[in-house]
Amino acid sequence: MDDKAHSEREHFFGAAKLVAGLTLLSRVAGMLRAMAIAMLGANIYTDAFALAFKVPNLFRRLFAEGAMSAAFVPVFTETAEKDGLPAASRLLANAMGLLALMLVVLAVLVELGLLAWMRWAGPAQDTRLAIWLTSLMMPFMVTICLLAIGSAALNCRGHFAYPAFAPVILNVVIVAAAFGSYRYWRGPVQDKLMIVAAGVSLAGIVQFAGIFWLLKRSGFALRWRLRPLQPGISRIVRLMGPMMLGLGFLQLSELLESYLAFVLRYDASAPTISLLGWQLTKPLSAGVLPRIDNARYLYQFPMGVLAISLGVAVFPLLSRYASRGDMPNLRNSVNRAVRLSFMEGMATGVGLFMLAEPITMLLFRHGDYTVADARTTAFIVRMYATGMWAYCTYQIFTRAFYALQDTRTPLKVSCAMALLHLVLVFTLVWAPALGPGAFGLATAAVFCVNTLALALMLRRKLGRVGGRQIAFSALRTCAACAIMAAAVWAIQRSLDGRSNWLIVLACVPVGAAVFVAAAAAMRAPELGELFGSVRRRAGDESPPANV
Repeated sequence: MDDKAHSEREHFFGAAKLVAGLTLLSRVAGMLRAMAIAMLGANIYTDAFALAFKVPNLFRRLFAEGAMSAAFVPVFTETAEKDGLPAASRLLANAMGLLALMLVVLAVLVELGLLAWMRWAGPAQDTRLAIWLTSLMMPFMVTICLLAIGSAALNCRGHFAYPAFAPVILNVVIVAAAFGSYRYWRGPVQDKLMIVAAGVSLAGIVQFAGIFWLLKRSGFALRWRLRPLQPGISRIVRLMGPMMLGLGFLQLSELLESYLAFVLRYDASAPTISLLGWQLTKPLSAGVLPRIDNARYLYQFPMGVLAISLGVAVFPLLSRYASRGDMPNLRNSVNRAVRLSFMEGMATGVGLFMLAEPITMLLFRHGDYTVADARTTAFIVRMYATGMWAYCTYQIFTRAFYALQDTRTPLKVSCAMALLHLVLVFTLVWAPALGPGAFGLATAAVFCVNTLALALMLRRKLGRVGGRQIAFSALRTCAACAIMAAAVWAIQRSLDGRSNWLIVLACVPVGAAVFVAAAAAMRAPELGELFGSVRRRAGDESPPANV
């Protein structure tokens, strides 16, 4: 391996630590956001807010984090590599101008559709509130998508700090709006949620102003152009086409899942739902959406800090190797990232499963969020945690496909999995022992199948990527997790009846220390990489053994 390739790889893997640190700050702020909103309770009104907030997030995931970003990064990277930064800057200006036009038109159409629904459909009170809240948050959809493409360009140039920090701004504004309205606004909860929704759009404007300024400082052209079209635009559109169809289906499926929970809530005025001629009692209670969302925050907290930050930092590196046709380094980097992400996912998943209730009680049992709400949330968390290893490694496999400019394969698999997910949710939600836990268990099961399918398909595409090395690493990780679980169980039992603060403060550091000690005793090389202790030099590195 030459010095340049080694330097690049270590820079981008090292950047994962910076992204992880800033993402940790963002996730902490996000958890504070969830806690602040939870103070408003789990009721029909917070159900409406949770559903409304998913609409701008649907477009964010579709355009920003999904189709647009995955198509833009490889083309932008290749343009910068072959034609230089000025050409890449023109491509960015063109892409942002076209995206801004499309998003504004789309936002106007959605607002008109919401107005028509409100005017002629005569929806129920909670649905009307959801419509008003969605309308207030639509500007956020425009700014967050533009922020994401600007962040992707900065990441490709090796700048990770502000893109990773920008979500903190959103979370801080929402915390201020939610906490302030709870403490100082004497009106009904509906009005408080309106204040929070307005804060979301305001935060989006502030976030985008920051990325705009940083792009200017980095030398990018900021005068957006619709014409002439840059050569890379047609390639981005071709890559986006199939992804838009697939991701659109995926994101609509996720929105449909939330809407399903919304309509299956028990209501004294409409306690049953008609299904194929049968009258069935609704299986969920009011406030189910905040409980599910809070459970998602908890399992996504470690995933965002560790696995997603690793995937974000490694994606430009994988794209570079793919654009050069450097398959040995590409395979080596995928192998390394998968081993790290599996270790992170298993350790955090086991810890979260065991500590779900004390953590949930500690974080969310405030304000109008009751003990029953917190216990239900903890149960959903345990269901999500069973698939943590899959959520983490999935991030690496999808980015490997995107780096190869193959956007269709992961989307085809994901679309099939989305159908399976909806079927599982709708089937399992009626089980008395599961209820809202069906949303977590179905997600975990589907991600496990999805991740294994992508792993097999990537092996066919790349060749042997060191499966034996990954398997031995997984066995070591599972053994270390079992030892950690035994230690955490012993501590919990000895502290039974004590405060949640004490249980969490005792179990988390001791569990982490036991896991690290067990992995170190088994000489797990991933542990050294995880803490930045990579001792091998460029001349010592080689692709992993083939299997």
